[in-house]
Amino acid sequence: MPTTDTESTPAASEADVKAIDELRVLYASLRKEISKTIIGQDKVIEQLLICVLSKGHSLLMGVPGLAKTTMVHALAEVMSLDFNRIQFTPDLMPSDITGTDILQETDQPGKREFVFLKGPLFANIVLADEINRTPPKTQSALLEAMQEHKVTASGKAFSLPSPFFVLATQNPIEQEGTYSLPEAQLDRFMFFIHVNYPSSDEEKQIARATTGEAPDALSKLVSGEQVLNFQKLIQRVPVPDHIYDAAVGLVRMTRPDDEAAPEWIKRWVTWGAGPRAVQYLIRGAKAHAVLQGSYLVRMEDIEAVAQPVLTHRILTNFQAQTEGVTSPKIVERLLEELRKQEN
Repeated sequence: MPTTDTESTPAASEADVKAIDELRVLYASLRKEISKTIIGQDKVIEQLLICVLSKGHSLLMGVPGLAKTTMVHALAEVMSLDFNRIQFTPDLMPSDITGTDILQETDQPGKREFVFLKGPLFANIVLADEINRTPPKTQSALLEAMQEHKVTASGKAFSLPSPFFVLATQNPIEQEGTYSLPEAQLDRFMFFIHVNYPSSDEEKQIARATTGEAPDALSKLVSGEQVLNFQKLIQRVPVPDHIYDAAVGLVRMTRPDDEAAPEWIKRWVTWGAGPRAVQYLIRGAKAHAVLQGSYLVRMEDIEAVAQPVLTHRILTNFQAQTEGVTSPKIVERLLEELRKQEN
């Protein structure tokens, strides 16, 4: 498999090259501005921005107190986007998030009609906090919104604002009273992002920053219209043929019934990633390339987004669990196999 054959890959136009340079500078400014509120978590912030630029949704996994909500709110603030937070609970109903019809008086005396009252889902960035605490019926209410960017109520379709992103959180240590997300819903999330504890130095900085004076309000550095333009820019980033081959090959290796799957995949994996994973690998790699100042996608861009794209799409079996083999470990080993093929 060739690694440097880019002769047939169309080059980015001069206008796109200039736009990529501008986005790279803006990215540095966004990171600096968000750091006024969020200390550390650089990788998580980068992955969230990749999702935003790629029109994807993210599922964040982390223990309480790691500023997941604050991080998402800060991202919305610096990007001038409307933000709503929904606290998912066992008694939350689908209409509580999508909206409901209410009976209102009209201009004509004695006449009333139903009017749709939009729910908190109608925002640019929606934080679905502790999404696994609500029953599957309510979780599934997000499926149409995440896939088609619309809500259907009483036979009528209502378009969601553009841009639109769902950023959901899960708590890994409280299992009582939680509901596992259906595979169909998990597959709607482009990235599965692990939010880890801060380092010792970062935790010291957090203590200083949060126990003193309140920080200044964050500056709005980009508009919603600019975000939409950047999304179109990401779509135009050139991708060499061998990168498409690598993305398809990597995903097919995760499927135990595929002839491309290694024997150890067949031993440890029950279900692998679907075609949507290939799409997200390419889209994520494009955004990663641009944020790194590159004008086309390279193999390292695929490797950079493989973990968050594939982790939640690989279902391990009982044997893997007894041997301590996790989905992240499987993705890392698959990347090693892919590098061997490349060489």
